Amino acid sequence: MSKMLMKGNEAIAEAAIRAGCKLFFGYPITPQTELSEYMAKQMPKRGGLCLQAESEIAAINMVLGATASGARAITSSSSPGISLKSEGISYIAGSDLPCVIVNVQRGGPGLGGIQPAQSDYNQATKAPGHGDLHLIVLAPASVQEMASLTGLAFDLADQYRMPAMILADGALGQMMEPVDFEERTARELPEKTWACCGHGNKREHNIINSLYIQPNVLEDIVKERFKRYEEVEKNEVMYEEYMCDDADTVIVAYGITARIAKSAVKEARARGVKAGLFRCITLYPFPAKELERLSHKVKRFISVEMNMGQMVNDVKVATDCRVPVTHYGRTGGVIPTVKEITEEILRLSAKKEG
Repeated sequence: MSKMLMKGNEAIAEAAIRAGCKLFFGYPITPQTELSEYMAKQMPKRGGLCLQAESEIAAINMVLGATASGARAITSSSSPGISLKSEGISYIAGSDLPCVIVNVQRGGPGLGGIQPAQSDYNQATKAPGHGDLHLIVLAPASVQEMASLTGLAFDLADQYRMPAMILADGALGQMMEPVDFEERTARELPEKTWACCGHGNKREHNIINSLYIQPNVLEDIVKERFKRYEEVEKNEVMYEEYMCDDADTVIVAYGITARIAKSAVKEARARGVKAGLFRCITLYPFPAKELERLSHKVKRFISVEMNMGQMVNDVKVATDCRVPVTHYGRTGGVIPTVKEITEEILRLSAKKEG
């Protein structure tokens, strides 16, 4: 199929429909509104339902009910809207239900601004809701990846019976690039024998629940869930290395920032500094082992993020602070420039070690 010029938000919506999603529940918020607008136009034409809920809280609980029936469901929002959904996200995780959640990040905290940010990293990877839980978190860096990772998110969610999040930002959501919706190789997935979808008296009633009064029972269920998370960490790590083979300085970044950092790496190389880029595609599972391996041969890491320093802590833990790990970032909706990142690479490279 020929490529289509689309906004990132629209690419996610189209990819979700092509992945077999028939149910969208959301609430408008900048900068992700085009996603729900696309769903509102397309879902009725293609056998699906797009429902604008009365609030973000209502939308995430509609997702819980829909996915409990075994259907593929998606919701999208932006930073403060995701905070409102956090209770429902925890209920979904605690009920072992698969769904896809999209966060097109904006500046914060509070209402903040409507410009791009990456300040929801800690929320997505550490505390998307209360309790012991994880989401699979995928970080696209192009409109093409907004589409391809959406299809993967549905498959991963179904395979591991857990929510998956697309963690993008306002820049990726609003920019337009060509997208090729080529035939996707879907995973072979287990039958949803757990679903509450009618049984014709051929099996026992299924009950979807996240409430367990007996502490020992809840502990056993949480431990069993974490065994599944171990499988995710073992099998689903995704990352990209660029010019890391002989690099002294390695930038660690994701999303739109990684694209800017790649240009900075090229500029630093042109100025005689051996720089490289390590792009995280999965933020959970985090590519810790791969960064640990790199830490034995590089001189320093710079975590470049559009926040005050969040992923940098995971880089430090992964590398055991074997070499210096520093943070460079802009926040509040300010996007770092190639020049700024290049100057930071050159500054640290010129600095005497130790």
